[in-house]
Amino acid sequence: MLGNQNQQKDFEVTAPPSDGISDLAFSKTSDLLAATSWNNEVRIWEVMPDGSTVAKAMYSHEAPALTCQWSADGSKLASGGADSAGRLFDVTTGQPTQFAKHDAPIKSLRWIDGPNIVATGSWDKTIKYWDLRQQSPVSSVALSDRLYSMDTHNSLLVAAMADRQISMYDMSNPTVPFRTMESPLKMQTRVVSCFTTGGGFAVGSIEGRVAIQYTDVKDTQGNFSFKCHRDGAPAARDSSVYAVNAISFHPIFGTFATAGSDGGFTFWDKDSKQKLKVFNKQPGPISCASFNRNGSIYAYAVSYDWSKGYTGASTDFKNNIMLCPVLETDIKPRKK
Repeated sequence: MLGNQNQQKDFEVTAPPSDGISDLAFSKTSDLLAATSWNNEVRIWEVMPDGSTVAKAMYSHEAPALTCQWSADGSKLASGGADSAGRLFDVTTGQPTQFAKHDAPIKSLRWIDGPNIVATGSWDKTIKYWDLRQQSPVSSVALSDRLYSMDTHNSLLVAAMADRQISMYDMSNPTVPFRTMESPLKMQTRVVSCFTTGGGFAVGSIEGRVAIQYTDVKDTQGNFSFKCHRDGAPAARDSSVYAVNAISFHPIFGTFATAGSDGGFTFWDKDSKQKLKVFNKQPGPISCASFNRNGSIYAYAVSYDWSKGYTGASTDFKNNIMLCPVLETDIKPRKK
């Protein structure tokens, strides 16, 4: 995939969004890549075998688009935005329709168990479950604070809130958390991501830390946290600390990548607690990232991530989406 991998050259996606890139999502059935942007747009490209990209579709929210994810069969893309709306793009018809509405921006959404249920998490402090065959939500969950990040794997849904609370839901009883905990990290939660091997999740914070957490309370021995995305020695007092913006688990091996405000991304193995590969830093923050369906491509967005607020935004910064060919030797688990 992506030409000669020995040259390890990253490919640039053609016609990237003109404003900050908030989310990236690969289809689970093809090499279609979707991106949401602060310019309200949702764009879709096809990644060709030689690493080139072809723009396939674009539709808009009425305010910044913040999140997107493909259905399991790859026929539809769901997206949410600061217009408090959830929109559904049908690949066959090329038409977007609105399916969800909140009282505040939709920060994250995920497809749940089949082709018709989507969970949307919002800054209005709720998660709503939508059956796409009807107009109103099937159910709604009250959260302790604004939802910042959400992820699912099989029947597990994990929601991370602004007050550093993390709630875990079993989709057989989706409105009542089976466990709620405070984040093991002391600073604001930036991202939560479920293991592709099941049984747990990773949390990333604004202070360059990641925590590995297992959902079973009896399995606390596997829980640990580590420092990353810092300049200088991790123990040094004067080291610069950056937000962890993306944690992406590999679909085949269960290893993972972190990407941050420092413009760097790194591959890790949680089971052997090892760093697998550190990649060259980019000229700006990496705001979001995603592996494709077989883990042969790692897509990442070089884009302003708002970690320095409104004053840190630069009008001449070029937003890019890059495709990194993933070598098996760089992402395979290592022996402990």
